[in-house]
Amino acid sequence: MMTKKSFKDYQLSKEIIRSLDNLNYKKPTKVQAEVIPIALEKRDLIVKSQTGSGKTASFGIPLCEMVAWEENKPQALILTPTRELAAQVKEDITNIGRFKRIKGVAVYGKQSFAKQKLELKQKAHVVVGTPGRVLDHIEKGTLVVEQLKFLIIDEADEMLNMGFIDQVEAIIKKLPTERMTCVFSATLPDDIEKLCRKYMINPFKITIQDEGITTDKIDHSLLIVKGEEKLTVLKDIITVENPDSCIIFCGTQEEVNNVHKQLNRLKFPCEKLHGGLNQEVRFAVMNDFKKGRFRYLVATDVAGRGIDIEDITLIINYDIPHEKESYVHRTGRTGRAGKTGKAITFMNPFEEKYLSEIEKYLGFEIQRVNPPSEEKVLQAMPAFRAKIYERPTLKEDKSAKLNQNIMRLYFNGGKKKKLRAVDFVGTIAKIEGITVDDIGIITILENETFVEILNGKGPLVLQAMKTTTVKGKLLKVHKAK
Repeated sequence: MMTKKSFKDYQLSKEIIRSLDNLNYKKPTKVQAEVIPIALEKRDLIVKSQTGSGKTASFGIPLCEMVAWEENKPQALILTPTRELAAQVKEDITNIGRFKRIKGVAVYGKQSFAKQKLELKQKAHVVVGTPGRVLDHIEKGTLVVEQLKFLIIDEADEMLNMGFIDQVEAIIKKLPTERMTCVFSATLPDDIEKLCRKYMINPFKITIQDEGITTDKIDHSLLIVKGEEKLTVLKDIITVENPDSCIIFCGTQEEVNNVHKQLNRLKFPCEKLHGGLNQEVRFAVMNDFKKGRFRYLVATDVAGRGIDIEDITLIINYDIPHEKESYVHRTGRTGRAGKTGKAITFMNPFEEKYLSEIEKYLGFEIQRVNPPSEEKVLQAMPAFRAKIYERPTLKEDKSAKLNQNIMRLYFNGGKKKKLRAVDFVGTIAKIEGITVDDIGIITILENETFVEILNGKGPLVLQAMKTTTVKGKLLKVHKAK
């Protein structure tokens, strides 16, 4: 199969190409090169691909290309196992579909149902969510599915592990049968295969050889450490490795709290992440870690799932994972996007059985190493201390370039005044120096409307709209907070 050298080689609209340029997506990754052309033909797809291979864009690009902007009801549904992943996929879809004004909505538990209901009432092209909450919205009639043409099941094996597969099946049964279905999974257990056979029509199978996890991208090593020595060894390793960005994975929430407390005591710039924290806190921690506000994240497997953070140089498995797949997901946080990384695993002498399962699954032996010597730790200390106290340089968000020229305008009129998106597009596009391409996502509520103006043309539109009517009504307008 011919691999495309650039996104311009696909039949993609200029709006999509433009956001890909802005997002700095240069050329398709392996999974993108194989999935995009088939997905654009609207064929059912089963994709077996490792985490970190760029799969969100592999379905995000065709979806944004294929949904029709004019249709107000949701046309695509993406199911993800975790809330973090739902929020991230929604953000990726919004970024890719930015210039086509694609509106994405994320729905998940532990967040106001009423607020989500309100969002779903407006124009929404793509809905991303966790199975429980999606099912809830469908059953209560707040998520209308009659126009759904595309279903994506992401991280399917993880849905199975987390016990969501029955909910996924219940959702599928409620969807129109005339649709395209794509399943993405790092592994394909029998139950997932069964689900695919039952609900997919002659699916096209794509297997991307696991590149991310192999030894040329990630340097894997293992230390045999007794429980009571773990913290000391952890401090020594961190000192010697002195990473820019590091995730320390623990097996339980309690262990995360414990390790986090100890590192905090030592004044390490660190935060913790696990399912016991409330959702707002979890999002805030993830965002700060993405931006590089702190170097060390102590986490349970919640952070091992499809979370895309650039430049994590070191992964430490403080507790060896008990599921072999979990090892792949955790270590797949490093060595992403063509970079190299390091994965160090601690193992209690009695945990051999987990190790042999992991090695069998990986197809190679993890190199055994000794903890760093006292001398080595002392040598590394000055450099480590210097780095701990320096202020981190914040990473640029990949959507920063997209967002820098966008102004969001507020208008004091909405559905109650019978205003629709087309009314705003029609009016604003008539302003001198403005074209339809300068108008971004439009959100219409009962009594207010928000319109994104792109390409730095915000001030111009703001000025003009102070004296221009929409559908015969002069609305108050100002820059949205």
